[in-house]
Amino acid sequence: MGKSKVLVVGGTGYLGRRIVKASLAQGHPTFVLQRPEIGLDIEKLQILLSFKVKGATLLEGSFEDHKSLVEAVKKVDVVISAMSGVFFRSHNLLLQLKLVEAIKEAGNIKRFLPSEFGIDPARMGDALEPGRVSFDEKMVVRKAIEEANIPHTYVSANCFAGYFAGNLSQMGVLTPPKEKVYLYGDGNVKVVFVDEDDIATYTIKTVDDPCTLNKTVYIRPPENILTQRQLVELWENLTGKKLDKFSISKEDFLASMKGMDYSGQVGVGHFYHIYYEGCLTNFEIGEEGEEASKLYPEVKYKRMDEYLKLYM
Repeated sequence: MGKSKVLVVGGTGYLGRRIVKASLAQGHPTFVLQRPEIGLDIEKLQILLSFKVKGATLLEGSFEDHKSLVEAVKKVDVVISAMSGVFFRSHNLLLQLKLVEAIKEAGNIKRFLPSEFGIDPARMGDALEPGRVSFDEKMVVRKAIEEANIPHTYVSANCFAGYFAGNLSQMGVLTPPKEKVYLYGDGNVKVVFVDEDDIATYTIKTVDDPCTLNKTVYIRPPENILTQRQLVELWENLTGKKLDKFSISKEDFLASMKGMDYSGQVGVGHFYHIYYEGCLTNFEIGEEGEEASKLYPEVKYKRMDEYLKLYM
């Protein structure tokens, strides 16, 4: 049996472009939704055209045109949504409900992977406002998928290295601090950091795997389960320079929300759950889930000491 035909929605985005690349690399006939809404965004168009050169097929479709979405979906076996769910870029999670309707009508999809790729929203029922909106919206999409009996896989990829590792988990910046670093509490809560290219590789691995059907796949590469303090030590070992360390209590950290804009408040809430509560690692994966690095040991995932060398 040949490999499934994969349609990526949101293929020009930060993770989406990596998923397209991984799909092509793993030999899947790969399709990318080309939406007229890109308008004069020349950078997105150039990315789409580069996919075409590499062997992907562009399919026109719009969230404002249900028929066009149905026609696009009918041409493939698997749909992966990589639509943005972060507030400082764009936030389109509930648009996926239109995609669910198209998949339901088309009736041919073997697997749908909605835009998740972070903290498992099913475990975030007690999340703080306003950050919980991301989890709530993902659960709305999940409910629609399951009520429509659409075969699915949810991918929980934990912390994107580009946003959480390269900056030693400092908020508001993307590069490592030069003199001092702020630790959340004692800095000893276990966190999972994953290179974004590895997230895409693992994601594509799941699409034809019966073991992941109607399950949540957690990406927890064992050597990348680190505390913030361990992450800082990796950087210090690479640079040969010690950073001054300052601990932030959970009370002070939550108080920092005051005066922040909406996206800043969302970020504080998510950081709180990750670095103070340990929401990525404070549970065992049960029968409802699988762990990606165990399923696919052939994937040589990037360790964070290697990842951090990019920033030297």
